[in-house]
Amino acid sequence: MTNPSAPPAPPNPVWRLYLSECVGTLLLVAVGCSFVVVDFAKGSPLIHALPSAAARRALTGFLFGATGGSIALSPVGRVSGAHINPVVSLAFWRRGTLAPGVAVGYVAAQLVGAILGAATLLLWGPWAASVHLAATMPGPAGPWAAVLGEVGATTCLVVGLFVFLGHRRLRRFTPGLFAPLYAFLVWIEAPLSGTSTNPARSLGPALVGHLWTAWWVDWVGPLAGLALGLAILQLPRLSRLEEDVAKVYHFHWDPHDLLHGNRRRPSRSLPG
Repeated sequence: MTNPSAPPAPPNPVWRLYLSECVGTLLLVAVGCSFVVVDFAKGSPLIHALPSAAARRALTGFLFGATGGSIALSPVGRVSGAHINPVVSLAFWRRGTLAPGVAVGYVAAQLVGAILGAATLLLWGPWAASVHLAATMPGPAGPWAAVLGEVGATTCLVVGLFVFLGHRRLRRFTPGLFAPLYAFLVWIEAPLSGTSTNPARSLGPALVGHLWTAWWVDWVGPLAGLALGLAILQLPRLSRLEEDVAKVYHFHWDPHDLLHGNRRRPSRSLPG
């Protein structure tokens, strides 16, 4: 972890923040969704090696979450904070640590990055086609069950993320949250919606693959889950948890004042 007493890094142009978010989301979709392809594509040897679909869902979620955590630890995450998800950027904005204009730029960059990342999945050829480019679509229970699943999964993401970030003893381990969290979420919730929790991650394969089956689920569900998660964080036992900066890691490497929103709290001590 970076030395808290180290001098702040010189400011970077705001475009570097957006470029970092674009690249980070591209990597999340390109690498993370490639695990979906390998784990579930027709003809993949992993299906024979691990015939249990539930076990493969858990493995896929773990690898997808590990990809996100690795991006947070990387130089890409150092620059922009590795939100790589519109839900995360909007949550930081509502928590007051990300300026509104920057939040809009982050979301736009994430959507572009997800589309570019989904385009790389075409390199898998028939394997990618057999799993619809890893698109997230409602299961047999229908779109409204998928919405409820997305609400629950995204709520878990938002609450878990900010509990880690707002707790002094946990915040350094925040990138490590995502692998076990998504292993559980994909294992239990993917049969309902495919487990998105990330509108950008779902938009990329939908746009590149021309797959618009109940596309609104991956916006309505995560955004409702965001609202519910933020409401839960206002409960008395959680309301004292406050993050310092809109980052998942590299907390003391703050490249630009625009990362901050209405309230800068670098001197506030986090709960122990």
